[in-house]
Amino acid sequence: MEPALYLIPVTLGETPVDQVLPAYNSGIIKQIHHFIVENIRSARRFLKSVDKSIDIDTLTFYELNEHSDLTKTETLLDPLRKGFPMGVISEAGCPAVADPGAAAVAQAHKEGLRVIPLSGPSSMIMSVMASGLNGQSFAFNGYLPVKGQERAQKIRQLETRAWKEGQTQLFIEAPYRNLQMLSTLISTCKPDTMLCVAAGMTCKDEYIRTMPISKWKKFPEPPIQKVPALFLIGRP
Repeated sequence: MEPALYLIPVTLGETPVDQVLPAYNSGIIKQIHHFIVENIRSARRFLKSVDKSIDIDTLTFYELNEHSDLTKTETLLDPLRKGFPMGVISEAGCPAVADPGAAAVAQAHKEGLRVIPLSGPSSMIMSVMASGLNGQSFAFNGYLPVKGQERAQKIRQLETRAWKEGQTQLFIEAPYRNLQMLSTLISTCKPDTMLCVAAGMTCKDEYIRTMPISKWKKFPEPPIQKVPALFLIGRP
C-alpha cells in the first residue's frame, strides 16, 4: 500500500456505513495502523463499524482537535515519514473541511508527502446540492457571532453579498441554538431572500426545505432543534 496521508470520511450521525461510504474505503482503512483523529473514542467506534474484525488494540491514535496546538503538528506525521500509511478521521463527514485535520494535511504538503482524499459525505456539499440555490458560487462561513446584534449584522452582510454577487452563503450553528438562528434569520432577512435549512443529512431525521423568508414566517417550526444543521441564504 502506498505510504500517504489518507483522508477518511465518516458517516453523519448513525447512518449505516455501507449506505454512504464506498466499499473501496474499507479496503484502505483495514491496511492503516496509524490514525490522526479528532476524538479517539469515536474514531475507534467508527473503525469497528467499518469492519468488526479490525483489531483496535493494534492501532495507534494521535489526537488533533480544537484543544491541540496547531503550530506543533510535525511529530504527528512521524509514521508516514518512516513509510507507513496514515489516516485522518474527523468527528463527522469529511476530514480537514472545517476540521482541525487541515493542519496535518498542510504539514504533509509542506514536506512533499502524498495526500489522498477518499470519497464520502460532506454535509456542506450535500446541502448545496439539495438547496436549489446557486451551486456555481457559494461560500461556507462557519459559525456566526452568538450575540444578537453582532449576529444580525453578520447576516445582513452575508445577505448583501448573496444578492449582489449571487453567491450562496452557508453557515452552521450549535444544534441546540438552531431555532434561535432560524428566528434571527426570519426577523433579519428580506422577505424575498431564499433560505434553505438542511438538517440531519443522510440520517433518518433528515430535513431539507428551501423557501423565501416570507413563507418561513408562516411555516410551522421545523424539527431541527439539537440536530446538526446548515443554513443557506441566496437570492431568488
